[in-house]
Amino acid sequence: MTDPTSPHSTPTAAPSDRSTIKRSAHHASYDRAAIDAILDAALVAHVGIVDGGQPFVLPCAFARCGDELLLHGSVASRLFRNAAATRNICVTVTLLDGMIVARSTFESSMRYRSVVVVGDARLITDHEEKRAALEALSEHLIPGRSVETRPMLDVEIRQTSVVALSLAEAAAKIGDGFSDDPDDDVALPIWAGVVPLEQHWGEPMAAPNLVDGVDVPASVEALRLR
Repeated sequence: MTDPTSPHSTPTAAPSDRSTIKRSAHHASYDRAAIDAILDAALVAHVGIVDGGQPFVLPCAFARCGDELLLHGSVASRLFRNAAATRNICVTVTLLDGMIVARSTFESSMRYRSVVVVGDARLITDHEEKRAALEALSEHLIPGRSVETRPMLDVEIRQTSVVALSLAEAAAKIGDGFSDDPDDDVALPIWAGVVPLEQHWGEPMAAPNLVDGVDVPASVEALRLR
């Protein structure tokens, strides 16, 4: 029986025409469980905007909070000034899982998990909602860290822009498996397979000006072991 929450279950209909995956549609998934799992595993999003007719794609830390993505940056940032003015943005998140090595360069590919979200950004202006959003972002990046640091200052919150983007128009694309070499290539004495990509956190490095006697906090140690 097919698991309806599996990224490889039969995709349901796309939420909108602009979020419909057309190229390699067999890799598409519109299942929210699959989409959420990818977003929750990733740390960096690339955000696309058009400013004065010129497209820009900028990297940004993010977090998923329920049915929205949260993005933050300086109030002076081109990205957030544009998002506040035009609202329409596109966010892409990608996790690279390995290289698919084929018997030809044409059939070689990658194992990956990605999500694209399009929609109208909502600028968060309420002070307490923005504080909560910034805490959610911190917890996504380093779970448990927000309670180990000093509280955010009001001036820091005012100097930060936070936008929320609904996941109503989100789509996932997942590439896995092995190369789809033609029969003539399969008969060749050329190696083919997959090289998985594994990532891990290294040993924490203390700041050179750290006060004596301060140990590595629980959140950082948990991150290293994750």
